[in-house]
Amino acid sequence: MQKLLSEIRSCKVCSKHLPLEPRPIVAGTKNSKIILVSQAPGRKAHDHNKAWDDPSGRKLREWLGVTDEQFYDPDNFAVLPMGFCFPGKAKTGDLPPRKECAPLWHDLFWKELKDVKLILVIGKYAQDRYLKELSKRNLTENVGSYHEFLPKFFPLPHPSPVNRFWMSKNPWFESDVVPELQELINQIMTD
Repeated sequence: MQKLLSEIRSCKVCSKHLPLEPRPIVAGTKNSKIILVSQAPGRKAHDHNKAWDDPSGRKLREWLGVTDEQFYDPDNFAVLPMGFCFPGKAKTGDLPPRKECAPLWHDLFWKELKDVKLILVIGKYAQDRYLKELSKRNLTENVGSYHEFLPKFFPLPHPSPVNRFWMSKNPWFESDVVPELQELINQIMTD
């Protein structure tokens, strides 16, 4: 696993398409229990070379009910974005993840894992790739139907502040889904 992580972190395949120097962000061990499949690192994550080191990460840790120490322990959580580098800014939020990363690296990453307990598919890009034909019409239906994807997957919206409109339109997520997510995460972490 360490050799693979080193290879991913030195990848420059899409460097000519990026606004900044490539800085692939990925984390995990053979023992990672929960895999965070998400969009791509944001600018702060790129600058600090640390996944989820921004307001989105704080919100995600709140949803999961975990401390920073628990979250950044790669035996607990592996970080596997759809795009490993910051893709650049769009009008609202960031650009979509680069399409080269997942086909190039994801299968190799999965082969290194021993006993994954749960895959959190965060945002539509991750859900489209991993839920495939099981996916509903949109992210809201995926998140609302999360029971149907268990025990393997748990779909989540992206915790970005840009998604406050989605959160205000779907208060059931934080009132009904988040407590069940926290209970599941706690079970996995204490087993």
